[in-house]
Amino acid sequence: MQGAKEQERSGLLYNCYTERWHSTEQFVAEHAFSRIISGELHLFLDGQTKVLKTGDTYLVRRNQLAKATKLPALDGDFKSITIYLTQEPLRAFSIKHQITQQAVYNDNTLLVIPDNAFINSFFQSLLPYFNEQSAINNELIETKTTEAILLLQKICPDKCDWLFDFREPGKIDLEAFMQQNYMFNVSIPRFAQLTGRSLAAFKRDFEKVFHSSPSRWLQHRRLSEAHYLIKEKGRKPASVYLEVGFEDLSHFSFAFKKQFGYNASTVA
Repeated sequence: MQGAKEQERSGLLYNCYTERWHSTEQFVAEHAFSRIISGELHLFLDGQTKVLKTGDTYLVRRNQLAKATKLPALDGDFKSITIYLTQEPLRAFSIKHQITQQAVYNDNTLLVIPDNAFINSFFQSLLPYFNEQSAINNELIETKTTEAILLLQKICPDKCDWLFDFREPGKIDLEAFMQQNYMFNVSIPRFAQLTGRSLAAFKRDFEKVFHSSPSRWLQHRRLSEAHYLIKEKGRKPASVYLEVGFEDLSHFSFAFKKQFGYNASTVA
């Protein structure tokens, strides 16, 4: 993509965008500890949009569906740094520090971290990892990961205790989950995982609940919502196709006409 730059190195991610950018990956697989260096991030998860601005630091819980829109600053770019806190170092940390798994964790999926000198210093220390062209020493990355965990433990120990929740998603109400999350453009196996089912069990339960296959139901539900937004809310096709879960406008337009018999642009 023109105006976009992403660098990922051993669990570290640096983003730089000169144009408005919508996420294509809409699943957060690992805990993400991030800081906005410049610009603005609109993050949609749990049915709400959170606006994060220059200087904001935040932590997103793993196994979350999320949509991100990144907006460059008026006089520059959108820039951010993320360090992923994966299960292996978190398990090692919990053993070393004798952190026991709790029966119930708080349900925060997004935590905005209070700013302080330690947070500023930590993210500043990550920038050289992207400026250097040589290979990154994995031991250094492991050290920075441990430092990140220690910082979070010091700053907000009671609010990010779910870092040490190593359980996978349990079986939940499939109908309620799908009605709430159909607009996220993720794979059928990912939906199965998030509802606590094997792929075979997900398809079987889905057929019982919706009397349709997952792919067919998802397309119909997304197009129905798009039709509503265009007709009742006066939205334009180009402004809704991403919102309802399509990747590109041409595919959306083709599918819309196939389902309704007329072009989305002609809806009045």
